[in-house]
Amino acid sequence: MALLSKKAMNFAYGMGAAVVIIGALFKITHFELGPLTGTLMLSIGLLTEALIFALSAFEPVDKDLDWTLVYPELSNGVKGETKKRVETPSDSQGMLSQKLDAMLKEAKIDGELMSSLGSSIKNFESAAKSIAPTAESMASTKKYSEELTVAAAQMESLNSLYKVQLQSASRNAQINEEVLENNMKLKEQMQSLTTNLSSLNNVYGGMLSAMGNKG
Repeated sequence: MALLSKKAMNFAYGMGAAVVIIGALFKITHFELGPLTGTLMLSIGLLTEALIFALSAFEPVDKDLDWTLVYPELSNGVKGETKKRVETPSDSQGMLSQKLDAMLKEAKIDGELMSSLGSSIKNFESAAKSIAPTAESMASTKKYSEELTVAAAQMESLNSLYKVQLQSASRNAQINEEVLENNMKLKEQMQSLTTNLSSLNNVYGGMLSAMGNKG
């Protein structure tokens, strides 16, 4: 029979350990508090622990738990008795097969589902094979689009060059028209000058003739 309850014994263990630690601290640091020296405190702590350990000798021993109440297979259904059963490999395989069948049944996995899964895998394989030509076609389309972009850029450059040449030709035509017009004006002025010179020559000729007759 226990002299103290388990709760009281736990309290005694804790307080006794605290006294021992304080005594050791006093001893190590050579600390003294009036008559309480390190040696005295350490002695009190050790005596307290010795008393507590002496009391713990009267604690009752805990009863062993009867695991057969939780796991009946340990005793093959008979309380307090443990029968050893030697399982053969065939028994283990049979139990494993039964457990596997039960798991498949719970997961609702049957032959029809496996067949459907196989068909899905085949369909996926066919789809993957059909994707390859599509990918090649997309690559060709992308290349053709890039070539069209380059051609469009070149056409735009040619168009810009043509506009520049057209503007230059128009400017040259305008200059030629201006030159032709200036030539016509120059020709008219030359004709007028020639006419004026001819008239002036006639006047000079008449004057010279008149002066000759007077002489």
